[in-house]
Amino acid sequence: MIRRLLPIVLLAATACGGGDEGVSTTTVPDGGVTVTTSQAPAGTTAASGDGCADVVGATITDDGGTFTVAASVSSADTGWDKYADAWQVRDGDGNVLGERVLTHPHESEQPFTRSQSGISIPEGLSEVTIAARDSVAGFCGEVFTLEVPGR
Repeated sequence: MIRRLLPIVLLAATACGGGDEGVSTTTVPDGGVTVTTSQAPAGTTAASGDGCADVVGATITDDGGTFTVAASVSSADTGWDKYADAWQVRDGDGNVLGERVLTHPHESEQPFTRSQSGISIPEGLSEVTIAARDSVAGFCGEVFTLEVPGR
């Protein structure tokens, strides 16, 4: 059975260099599937402002053995010459657990949300970090940390 989750638009961010002040996390069991959503207070915006791609919100869904992560990214896309071209799910040591390659610019859709399923997260790992990459600046923007459901 294929389950569809309604897209969740997250208007969230943390201040540059800031932590997770004001970030709320909600875990909701949904017919055997656990969805964890995190978001910062409404009205905040991406903070890096330096051409980096910022992860401004994210969700993680337990698919029963693997996970689906949806990341909301804000970036200063200008077209094919400069755009957010990927985001990664990482453990606390920076090891990449999953990646979503973004194949085109989103200059008229900001922030935008894309998901990746089939991500394996090792047992015992209770949180992951999502980082976005800019095609010119690389990985330099705000990251977002999520609690892994059920851990």
